[in-house]
Order: sequence, then C-alpha cells, then structure tokens
Amino acid sequence: MIPEHIPSPAAGAQNAPATADFTLSRDTFGRLLLARAGCADVIVTPVRAFPISGPDEGISLVDGQAQEQAWIEQLDTLPVNLRHLIREELAQREFKPEIQRIMRASSWATPSRWDVDTDRGPAVLTLNSEDDIRRLSPTSLLIADACGVSFLVRNINALDRASRKILDRFL
Repeated sequence: MIPEHIPSPAAGAQNAPATADFTLSRDTFGRLLLARAGCADVIVTPVRAFPISGPDEGISLVDGQAQEQAWIEQLDTLPVNLRHLIREELAQREFKPEIQRIMRASSWATPSRWDVDTDRGPAVLTLNSEDDIRRLSPTSLLIADACGVSFLVRNINALDRASRKILDRFL
C-alpha cells in the first residue's frame, strides 16, 4: 500500500484544513484505526519526525510492522477531529516533561539529585553522569534521568538565573 501524503498548505492558505482520504477512529481496545475506502482498517501509531524542533511537522502514521500508512506534513492542516485523535495518541505515548526551573542539585558531582519544577509539576531526577545531558540545539537540552525519563529544557535562556547557574556546573 502506498502511503497517503497530506501536503503542506499552499501560501496564503495556512489555516485551511487539508482533505484526507482516510479517517481515524478508535477500536474497542482504544487503538487508533486508519480507514480508507476499499482497504481494510489498519491499526496505526503516530510518530513525530521532529519531536523537539517541529512537533507538529512531519508526522507519520505507521502500522505494527513500522510501515508508513500516511504522512502528514503539518498537523494543523488536518480536520479538527483527526488532529484531536492524533494529539491524544501522541500525548499517551510521549512523556517528556519540560523543566521550567531547577530548585537545587544535591551535589556538583555526579550522581546528583535535582529538584525541578516542570510543566507537569514538581519532580526529582537523578543525573548519573554529565553525559546524560544532551544538547539538541544551542538553546535546548535533553536530560536523561537515571530511571529513563527524559526531561526537556526547551530554552536555557528562558530559565531563571539560579537554574542556569546550576545547569552551567554540569555542562
């Protein structure tokens, strides 16, 4: 089956929804189903091509064998009902709390325990090594906790001065 490609909107039509030749729904187990006329329904999973730098750009709907069934260039170009189902599914799969403030670090050597405020509330993470801090861009970082949870710092410059000072000790 050739994947359906939903084109990006033409210049001047950025808010106009694209028409998709497929529909999405949930089966009785809550899995996302892609349906097309003349084809059997396929259970799909949305996968972001650029989860940090372009979370609503380049989303692939893949089946259980990781075969792309549909490609969406811009999520905002889809009809509201499809957009809602995809965002709902992505929210269930992805858990990447965004650090908004670092309150304290237990030590300046690793392993170190950090108390942080995130967009999902307060959290405690353990940094095993400085190598667990990965620079994604000049201003964004991904911090891997000892338990396997990845924390995102979207913009270092947006953090308060005390948070940046703590972070600088580990960079």
